[in-house]
Amino acid sequence: MAAAIEMGRALILLGGAIRFIPHIVSRRARREVFNQMYVGGILSLPVITVVALFTGMILALQTGVELRKFSQEVFIGSAVMMSMLREMGPFMTGIILAASVGAAFAAQMGTMVVSEEVAALEVMSISPVRFLVMPRLVAMAIMTPLLSFYGCMMGVLGGGIVGQTQLGVNWSAFITNATTYVEVKDISVGMFKAFLFGIIIVTVACHQGFQTSNGAVGVGESTRRSVVISFLTILISGFFVTKIFYA
Repeated sequence: MAAAIEMGRALILLGGAIRFIPHIVSRRARREVFNQMYVGGILSLPVITVVALFTGMILALQTGVELRKFSQEVFIGSAVMMSMLREMGPFMTGIILAASVGAAFAAQMGTMVVSEEVAALEVMSISPVRFLVMPRLVAMAIMTPLLSFYGCMMGVLGGGIVGQTQLGVNWSAFITNATTYVEVKDISVGMFKAFLFGIIIVTVACHQGFQTSNGAVGVGESTRRSVVISFLTILISGFFVTKIFYA
């Protein structure tokens, strides 16, 4: 029952943020969106690059070892590309952003709540949802699919490196095989997943932050809950999206 109530509150928060999106035309709101895109997106590029590159290398190595038993190691290109586009790219990006950006959002919101900055905004008739949540929602909705696609390409690059150096698959054959079997559906579903994960991360983080109480201890607890709930929600929602489009 408590979980259902919390979910309802989070959805109300999301609806309020969506309702304020038309206010993005204001100069201050646009500036804040760009700032959040930089903080949540650009600053996450190094870790996403490293994780995606080695994820692609691991996928290629594990898949290639098995395919080599049947002399079909040339097909590692399509295996890596499909895995990264459909599942690993969006999931990996969502997990990284939930652990870094989502945790930061929850801590920021929680600190503002316990220091009564959110209450001060309300006293000045400034909606905290419009001022704090909406710019972060828009920024992450834009950046998460872009980061996911970038991560997919880094994964394919890592797979190509392993194919070239460990499995004897030349680069041109790897890329040709990787692109031959890709469909628009694979890209669109993967980007939709990433978009959904970005929405989930911001909604959960801001909701948990706004529920903070009990000072610094409460901020830490809200941050921990934000990461855990985001991880679980991303995992579960990713499964159902895959089931809907591919089952």
